[in-house]
Amino acid sequence: MEEKNYFQNREFSFTLKDDIYVRYQSFSTLSELEKEMQKMNPYKIDIGAIYSHRPNQHNTVKSGTFQALEKELVFDIDMTDYDDVRSCCSAADICSKCWTLMTIAIRILDRALRDDFGFQHLLWVYSGRRGVHCWVCDEAARKLSVAARSAVAEYLSLVKGGEETVKKVVLTDPIHPFIRESLTVVEQYFPRYALQEQGILSHKESVDKVLALVPEDVRKELQKDFQNEKKPETRWKLIKEQAIRKQGTAKKGQYFEKEIMLQYCYPRLDVNVSKGVNHLLKSPFSVHPKTGRISVPIDVKELDSFDPFAVPTISLICEELDRPRTGEEEEKSEDIKDKENDKDTTERRKIRDYKRTSLAKYVKSLDQFVDGLARSWKGDLLKKSDLQKEF
Repeated sequence: MEEKNYFQNREFSFTLKDDIYVRYQSFSTLSELEKEMQKMNPYKIDIGAIYSHRPNQHNTVKSGTFQALEKELVFDIDMTDYDDVRSCCSAADICSKCWTLMTIAIRILDRALRDDFGFQHLLWVYSGRRGVHCWVCDEAARKLSVAARSAVAEYLSLVKGGEETVKKVVLTDPIHPFIRESLTVVEQYFPRYALQEQGILSHKESVDKVLALVPEDVRKELQKDFQNEKKPETRWKLIKEQAIRKQGTAKKGQYFEKEIMLQYCYPRLDVNVSKGVNHLLKSPFSVHPKTGRISVPIDVKELDSFDPFAVPTISLICEELDRPRTGEEEEKSEDIKDKENDKDTTERRKIRDYKRTSLAKYVKSLDQFVDGLARSWKGDLLKKSDLQKEF
């Protein structure tokens, strides 16, 4: 498909009041999309695939010909999937302690997608409540088949099994380089997150859950040792020592201390979101209806300082826009009026208004991401042009 049809053939979905769901919308221009948003006032906007035909005409085309052709490779990580390994919160609740799990997930997946798969254009976005999304926007990622998307998602999935499965991570010899790289990330966060903040070796119930993941003979040894040793850090040291001892005597690898770390900290992906080309994902800069927080891009360079509770809310943005302009802002406004016609001034005013709010740095982050994509796309066009000249 020609690049010029990307926007027109892109699906947008609106969720309206009372959970009314309007799918397969598409628009010829950005202003048309803007007008429809103002008219319908959706509670949520989801972005879908680029189709063979305009999605708003999907009922008029011949049966079977309306197909999803391209879409970013997306990942959805939701804190509720970690409920069996976090003690501080459950369900939709999050706190600064368990948010570490999202930090670990982004670190592991960002490295793997860049280094193992060669993708460059990754946009990480806070969902506005309890999770994060990743949009992999490289051309190669957008054109992946369902089978290829499934393969990438499966490669990145380690935690397997539902509520009934006790041991959800099983490592085999030799440990794959990807898993070793992931372990280096987990090891940085594990002592503070799991041992101190979650107390996985502090209380009998949580200790029993950890010991259920080790071989039976080791479990009995550790239960004896733990009667005399109450410090979580020392208990963890005893587990590691038992693993080293077992590795020296067993015929096949015994990596139960690594399996414990991964089960408690490794990213838990909703694989179905990543597999489908026609799957919808919430648009960045949506407002979460339960929290009022804006779904904002996350700067991976400043990941450890990202605070989901400091993300701007819609009420804060409205308050900031209602504040009187400073003298300097008014002066700039007059300069623009002198230089531009009325239409351009309106556009400039819109742009300037967001700069007066807490959203400014997040919009700048998205602009930089899009600029990088545009440069890459232009570079690819030049390469293709040069190759054609050679022939």
